[in-house]
Amino acid sequence: MKKLLFISFVCCSVLPSFSQKDQELFSINNVPVMVSEFKQVYEKNLPIVEDKESKDIDNYLELFINYKLKVKEAYDLKLDTVKAYQQEFEGYKQQLIAPYLYDEETLNELVQQAYNRTRKEVKASHVLIRYPSNGIAVDTLFLLEKITRIRQRIVSGEDFDVVAREVSEDPSARVNGGNLGYFSAFAMLYPLEEAAYKTQLGEISEPFKTKFGVHILKVTGIRQSRGEFDVAHILVKNSTKSRLKIDSIYQKLQSGASFEEMAIKYSDDFGSAKVGGKLPRFGTGEMVEEFENSVRSLTKEGEYSKPFKTKYGWHIVKLLKNYPVASFEEMQDELRRKVKRSKRASISNQIVLKKLKEKYQIKEYPKALEIFTKNKREAVKENELNAVVLSINEKKFLQKDFLKYIKLKKQASIQRLFEEFKNIELVNYFKEQLANTDPVYKSTLQEYREGLLLFDLMQEKIWNKASQDTLGVKAYYRSNQVKYGKEFDKVRGKVMSDYQDELEKEWIKNLRKNNTVVVKERVLRKLKRTYNQ
Repeated sequence: MKKLLFISFVCCSVLPSFSQKDQELFSINNVPVMVSEFKQVYEKNLPIVEDKESKDIDNYLELFINYKLKVKEAYDLKLDTVKAYQQEFEGYKQQLIAPYLYDEETLNELVQQAYNRTRKEVKASHVLIRYPSNGIAVDTLFLLEKITRIRQRIVSGEDFDVVAREVSEDPSARVNGGNLGYFSAFAMLYPLEEAAYKTQLGEISEPFKTKFGVHILKVTGIRQSRGEFDVAHILVKNSTKSRLKIDSIYQKLQSGASFEEMAIKYSDDFGSAKVGGKLPRFGTGEMVEEFENSVRSLTKEGEYSKPFKTKYGWHIVKLLKNYPVASFEEMQDELRRKVKRSKRASISNQIVLKKLKEKYQIKEYPKALEIFTKNKREAVKENELNAVVLSINEKKFLQKDFLKYIKLKKQASIQRLFEEFKNIELVNYFKEQLANTDPVYKSTLQEYREGLLLFDLMQEKIWNKASQDTLGVKAYYRSNQVKYGKEFDKVRGKVMSDYQDELEKEWIKNLRKNNTVVVKERVLRKLKRTYNQ
């Protein structure tokens, strides 16, 4: 967090100009810095600068030159080659590039879809036929044929619950007949969610695949979501006298007893009893069905239920607060994050991939792949694999590149592995080219690169040095004691900050002394006129 804040306040955004009119503003050791670069930084920071002195071009130019001198020293010290820096920069780079890998229109549709499904809950039961132990890579046609025959039995009149108990390879189906209960967006695997929301009430879905196998499902209920709930409950665990005990507690509540006191005194849920029976907030699918249904039957805050039974025992539940589903505007950002983290984001990724295939010149070389189809992978010798198997624009990929990829993969067809390899390299190529095709991305990337470098440099040159130089800090205090007017321990923080400023001034003075800075005065005057200075 400290680094991110530091980068945000550093004048380090660089946007190259391709204009023929761009001119050199100043140079450091004959390395030019252009007007466009200075203007980009100056105009970016202008809205957040309040005092006139900081807006003055001459003053700002001095700060910018100092910044450029510091960055130059960071490169001279090869801080950009330090492994920790490279790893951290790569992390920021991946965060920065992530939005470019989504199709915005598709992403917006998925976010809206997720919100609509959050407002409506579906209840479904399913039958699962699992993939064999060697996984999804096998031919699954026979599994689809099997699940289709099962579906036909149900469509022809057999009871879904009975068939699910008989044939489903979901172990819980033996007990619950495949019942998944009510759920909404993000609660289930996306293909299952899709099937549930696209199947009519009482209907049987077409077969569909998930990472576990092939499924069919039946939609058994549809209802509007009521959001989340805060509740308190009293639990009496199952015993020969549990019904008598819960009825007695209910009668006391009816006679005016405090729910919280009854929970503290009688509830067998000892974790919640000590806080008056209060449970953590929950939503659909997080409690057993009987409990959730009893909560949903309560419409007013403070209302409590009649005794009801679950597998845990007998309960009385009190509604403390209901949190309805918020508006789309309120939930949009959270839903967008969830969509990006979920498997449904692959739909957006596929759209991007399709666009890249249309944008780039892609050529495949089937002849070069024959060595992999005719030989076992272990028998292929890497030093002989120099033929091109794929090209994306000017970039070529050799047989040995493909071999490195398939060595990491489980058994699958070469054609399928090659398609995966092509898609991965296509996205990698796009990432490599982005800095040349998107000025905003290039500018922000440079900001992160130099901001991180400068943070590490400041830590080495100023912050660590000041924190470790106790004698220097105290000597600085003694020489400026009149300014502080208090004992050292009472103003230690202020002294440390001022001492760091003093170290930085001395450092910049040396940078100016050891480097040659030449400002193009004519260009500077012209620039100042642009801002009426």
